[in-house]
Amino acid sequence: MTLPAQAATLVVDRPFARTVPEVERALRTDTAGLTAVEAAARLQDVGRNELPPPPRRPAILRFLMHFNDTLIYILLGAAAVKAIMGDWLDFWVIITVAVINAVIGFAQEGRAESALAGIRGMLSADARARRDGRWMTVPAAELVPGDVIRLAPGDKVPADVRLFQAVQLRIDESALTGESVPASKAVDPVPLEAGVGDRASMAFSGTIVSAGQGRGIVTGTGTATEIGKIQELVGDAGSLATPLTKQLDDFGKKLTLVILGMAVLMLVIGRFGHGMPFAELISATIGFAVAAIPEGLPALVTITLAIGVQQMARQNAITRKLPAVEALGSVTTICSDKTGTLTKNEMTVRRIVTPVGDYEVTGLGYDPDGEILADHGQPPAADVAAMLSVATLCNDAHLVRDTADGGWSLVGEPTEGALKVVALKGGVSSAGIRRVDVVPFDSAHKLMATLDEAADGSRAVLVKGAPDRLLERSTSQRGAAGREPLDVERWDAEVAELGGAGLRVLAAARLPVDRTREVVSLDDLHGLEFLGVWGILDPPRPEAVDAIADCHAAGIRVKMITGDHAGTALAISREMGIVHDADARVLTGAELEAMTQEQLKAVVRDVDVFARTSPEHKIRIVRGLQAHGEVVAMTGDGVNDAPALTRADIGIAMGIKGTEATKEAAEIVLADDNFATIRAAVREGRRIYDNLRKSVVFMLPTNGAQALVILVAVVFGLALPLTPVQVLWVNMVTGLTLSLALAYEPAERGIMTRPPRAPGGSIVSARELGFVFLVSLLIGGATLGVFYGAVAGGTDIAYARTEAVAMLALGQLAYLFNCRFLSRSSLTVDVVRGNPAVWWSALALVVVQLIYTYVPFMNDLFGSRPLAVWSWGPPIALSIVIFLAIEALKALRRGRRGRG
Repeated sequence: MTLPAQAATLVVDRPFARTVPEVERALRTDTAGLTAVEAAARLQDVGRNELPPPPRRPAILRFLMHFNDTLIYILLGAAAVKAIMGDWLDFWVIITVAVINAVIGFAQEGRAESALAGIRGMLSADARARRDGRWMTVPAAELVPGDVIRLAPGDKVPADVRLFQAVQLRIDESALTGESVPASKAVDPVPLEAGVGDRASMAFSGTIVSAGQGRGIVTGTGTATEIGKIQELVGDAGSLATPLTKQLDDFGKKLTLVILGMAVLMLVIGRFGHGMPFAELISATIGFAVAAIPEGLPALVTITLAIGVQQMARQNAITRKLPAVEALGSVTTICSDKTGTLTKNEMTVRRIVTPVGDYEVTGLGYDPDGEILADHGQPPAADVAAMLSVATLCNDAHLVRDTADGGWSLVGEPTEGALKVVALKGGVSSAGIRRVDVVPFDSAHKLMATLDEAADGSRAVLVKGAPDRLLERSTSQRGAAGREPLDVERWDAEVAELGGAGLRVLAAARLPVDRTREVVSLDDLHGLEFLGVWGILDPPRPEAVDAIADCHAAGIRVKMITGDHAGTALAISREMGIVHDADARVLTGAELEAMTQEQLKAVVRDVDVFARTSPEHKIRIVRGLQAHGEVVAMTGDGVNDAPALTRADIGIAMGIKGTEATKEAAEIVLADDNFATIRAAVREGRRIYDNLRKSVVFMLPTNGAQALVILVAVVFGLALPLTPVQVLWVNMVTGLTLSLALAYEPAERGIMTRPPRAPGGSIVSARELGFVFLVSLLIGGATLGVFYGAVAGGTDIAYARTEAVAMLALGQLAYLFNCRFLSRSSLTVDVVRGNPAVWWSALALVVVQLIYTYVPFMNDLFGSRPLAVWSWGPPIALSIVIFLAIEALKALRRGRRGRG
């Protein structure tokens, strides 16, 4: 945020690294707070503590931008041609399609702007500030740099604050940093190079106080906060066109040039080669343009994508932007946040190590369904029972079961929740035990202790905390036969091993006391009996592990980008199968910060784990991958992910645990927060792209054959086999019936074992364009043969044209079955099953073609004539020949591809 000149002195650079007196001097304040008059003056200078909405273009301009597309130009051009021809019904149909496209795009745009609104909603509404020497509640929007505020459990931090008092203060910063465990806060300065997650002397706007009390000086408000910086990143990140929109745009431009060039060539040949009357030549050229323009393509794409949206919604992937459906199918790299996306975001005890044995704990998350097993699968002994007593009694958390779905949720700290759950798995509860006194957890001493009384009146002090702190206060350990000498070296090695495996390690100890003891303090916590340690982690989702393996099989790299420490990130990534080597490279935020963008670009594809990252780092990683031509999907659930989701080719947000800001920045929201849903969505995206390609390859020969028929007639000065209105009929009948059938095609075999398609290029390759041209020659040649054969036989020209229209329609119907399997033969029983829509569309085509041929008013409208039964013979026979000839072409293509 740029402050006015008179407020410039209210800026303090890197307050987390400065002492409290330095911050006071920089902000002209002290721990007693500001006066109301001074606060009002500063509010005038620096502005309100709000995230301002970004400037927006007028709605009419945003709406009109959706007509700025080459295919829409073709659509509007077709409408203009129809208006010139006086065909107002078709004119309004095409205009309606163009407007519907624009309305859909207009309604779904603005994801970055919506993300900013979601971030603004994270700000606290009120704050407790000290003004005029007393505490008062003030609107959070009126806080200014230099204000002194206090924080209590459950508070949403209203601004960025430099703490000068922190009593057991822990703050949930997961939405900002991705850390799954609340951060402990202190008042001492931290190093200048500390990342956001390591700035223990700061409380950040939008985060939530989990425990303890704190006071601090406001150092940043509005856009000068960390959340404000994220807003600027979201606004600046920019969004990229999806591969499909790039390909359609490229294809549309090339097709436009081809159509215009052919129309000019036809005009020249007809006028100067055959001396055709100008009016007749213009009519023929209009007919050619109408024939060549695939005016149904934008509508076909929109409808196919809309069908894909419905299919993906059934699989819990909710699409906010139509092209995103297909874009997932072209993804080459998925960058995933760890906490809550790849993992459950529910801390879980995995290991228990006591002086007697080493135990594995089964089960995931806060569900107490699980077991504690010794090395050989035996149930635990008394040594574990002592550990579990500490787990449940020296604990302030409790679990709540949802009566609706039977799920479990936690009230309290995640680590304490993990201990409460493992006690339930071991059958230990706090029933019959009375807490007498407590030493609350303090980040300075890193332990908690309770004085508890058992049902028989005996009392003991139970302690849990950091292993090093408990070991230095212990003199013995509980062995198989009771107390024995403490083996410090063994426990140091155990802690190192568990930490190396990415587990968070907590220790337990106890101290028996006499029955009259009423209080306990830190000074009493000496001569403890060490009980053992717990290994805790945020466990991977089992289904995510399988999904990552499937992504690798599909040629998709998965990269983990997290705010967690490097050791934890590497351990989780190995467990999930993202990396396999224990010495795999992990790039930290500090290392990334020291790199230029070019240096990052050089290594970004070789690194699969990024730790201690900030929102800026995530955007740089995404940009580095995109610089290599990668199509990048970014998943996440915290507000810290919103800028990178906006920048990525496809942003995927978690629907349950995701923040509103993240959901609004994403193109796709996972309703079940399940990474495995991405696998299904990628498969669906590939299926949709395959079907779009089939639809385009199917549709183009319709236009190509018609254009060829008219072009040949003009070039050789022959009678036109089709009138413009009959061209419109064939376009309409094949577009409304046959084209849409391919949108329902099931996925082809091996769709998730082939690599992603190469980014860029056209939706129809040069080889496929050649294939389309040959098919156009076949269908067009058959149509010309039927028409001129009938004319040569002495039939009426209107009758011959009716046969020609029947040939075009039936030829396209035969070609539809060829297009069902472009990469394999259609000479299989599979071609007649698996997609009922094909048969319904074939039936619809036959019915409307019979209406066109035999209903009198259609004869008058389109100039058609009723056909004798035997006149259907040549079109039907030639359609079968066309089907077999195209299968031969497909076999040649497969052979060449195999040799290539």
